[in-house]
Amino acid sequence: MPKIAIILGSTRPGRNGAAVAQWVFDIARRRTDAEYELVDIDDYRLPLLDEAVPPSLGQYAQPHTRTWAEKIASFDGYVFITPEYNHSTSGALKNAIDFLYAEWNNKAAGFVGYGSAGGTRAVEHLRLVMAELQVADVRAQVALSLFTDFENFSTFTPAEHQTEAVNTLLDQVVSWSTAMATVRAA
Repeated sequence: MPKIAIILGSTRPGRNGAAVAQWVFDIARRRTDAEYELVDIDDYRLPLLDEAVPPSLGQYAQPHTRTWAEKIASFDGYVFITPEYNHSTSGALKNAIDFLYAEWNNKAAGFVGYGSAGGTRAVEHLRLVMAELQVADVRAQVALSLFTDFENFSTFTPAEHQTEAVNTLLDQVVSWSTAMATVRAA
């Protein structure tokens, strides 16, 4: 059974992402096709990238990097929960991704974005990053609008159809994660 991380990609105080990530995790926990874990990048307190050697060499000097690498390596796939800040993902999520390389390789990823335009531009940037990390990103995504899925831009009240969108996303992430395990085994 694949193990899927739901990665909360914001560290901003008062972040909307905590409610979004918990909602996705609650939907995922009702499924029996994978083991799901909520991973909050804020719990890892990663500083701005402080490794002298490029992550592609896998020579991590910092204890926080080794802890983060161990956590990320333990998964077969990922669902990234990303805000959209200035037409891109959060700097904190990009930094957390950039700390590692091989731990991401040959796995699958899906995206749940939120923002004024549903986080779609943040997701598009993440798709480019995932390609460089040899991560197979799935087509389905969830786009949550601050105008229709939040009250007063802060209280998360997702539209009913968004639950189906999450399940479609999870179907694809689980399927691709299972398939990518054969690539890693080879």
